[in-house]
Amino acid sequence: MFPQTPTISLFIVLASFVLCNGYYIQEPFYKTNVKHYLVHDGRLIKTKHEHFGLLTRANRAIHLSSSRPRGTVSVDDFGAKADGRDDSEAFGKAWNEACSRGAILVVPENKIYRLKPITFSGPCRPNTAFMLYGTIEAWTQMSAYQEDRQHWIVFDRVSNFRVGGGGTFNGKGKKWWQSSCKVNTNHQCNDGPRPKAVTFYQCNNLKVTNLRFKDAPQMHVTFEGCFNVIVSNLVIRAPGDSPNTDGIHVADTQNIVISNTDIGTGDDCISIISGSQNVRATDITCGPGHGISIGSLGADNSEAEVSNVVVNRATLIGTANGVRIKTWQGGSGYARNIKFLNIAMQNVTNPIIVDQYYCDQAKPCQEQDSAVQLSNVLYQNIRGTSASEVAIKFDCSRAVPCRQIYVQDVILEPQGHGGTIATCENVRYVNRGNFFPQCTP
Repeated sequence: MFPQTPTISLFIVLASFVLCNGYYIQEPFYKTNVKHYLVHDGRLIKTKHEHFGLLTRANRAIHLSSSRPRGTVSVDDFGAKADGRDDSEAFGKAWNEACSRGAILVVPENKIYRLKPITFSGPCRPNTAFMLYGTIEAWTQMSAYQEDRQHWIVFDRVSNFRVGGGGTFNGKGKKWWQSSCKVNTNHQCNDGPRPKAVTFYQCNNLKVTNLRFKDAPQMHVTFEGCFNVIVSNLVIRAPGDSPNTDGIHVADTQNIVISNTDIGTGDDCISIISGSQNVRATDITCGPGHGISIGSLGADNSEAEVSNVVVNRATLIGTANGVRIKTWQGGSGYARNIKFLNIAMQNVTNPIIVDQYYCDQAKPCQEQDSAVQLSNVLYQNIRGTSASEVAIKFDCSRAVPCRQIYVQDVILEPQGHGGTIATCENVRYVNRGNFFPQCTP
């Protein structure tokens, strides 16, 4: 008989490892490939952003007495006034305290605080939280964003972290939208970068729940390079004509669940781009907006990798697109193992669309002989009405046709017009069950 002690020791070590590394989200039908994607240079340029956190604090004792109670940390206790002036410094001091103690930073209710661009940096002690009960508004003077026009609030490398409280992040984006060339057609328009409202960058074991996001200059909430994320009970609102105001943007992120969320903006309700894997979006209401999109992928001849995406139980009302996959010509890589399940469409202009000739620029895009490979995509139990004649559009690459496309129980009828059709180019699909309108031979 072999001795039992090594086995027991090994069990204790493994159990400790699991407990220390938090929860793990996995789609049961897929195996998870834990791969860390590099974020492109320039995505987070933070020069004059105010940084707060363990990595950036100076002249301050980091290790506090272990006898000090955890409790909560209010921004008001550090000088936040909510009187229309900049409260960034007070928020930074409160973050330093909460991050060092693993405490809960509290933004009180019934108050409106204004912040200039700010980064809350980790690492922090475990179980640090940011509870927003009131409202945080973006500083509206564009000069405050001269050093980094891409970000307003950034949570940088904070793990075992939760953000919630029922309050509102208001990006005050109207002035930024008015300068966009998509809105302003005169010669003074500016299509340079605009701030994303709230960015989570390389955060692990993250929960973002029970919040409102409003009027972001560009995207409302983005997850970049994150791992193990739960997002639920968000309300995201911006006018339907606000440019590039995606609701939730997922980039280079693995194991993320988005649920019970209501989004109405001027761009994609949810956008999923390269490096994202094991993404689940469930019980989503979308409209107005551009629908739920994978892509765009492959811009500037880049390589894209997206896999294991499930969109289940979504309702889209009056959107420009329903469920969409969009890629540029000249790209490479893949988008595969994708499921669109149990989706209701009402008055949607392009209910189901694959566009491998996506070209979001003023000049026409030249045809190229490479493309991102689309494969193993399932459309199941999708029903509703199309605002345009073409309810289903598979416009796949001539160079790299779509393959393993499965359509099952899809019925898309006209919304107040004569009929609906499907256009299908360079696609190999399998029809199971009801399918209307069908692709013409």
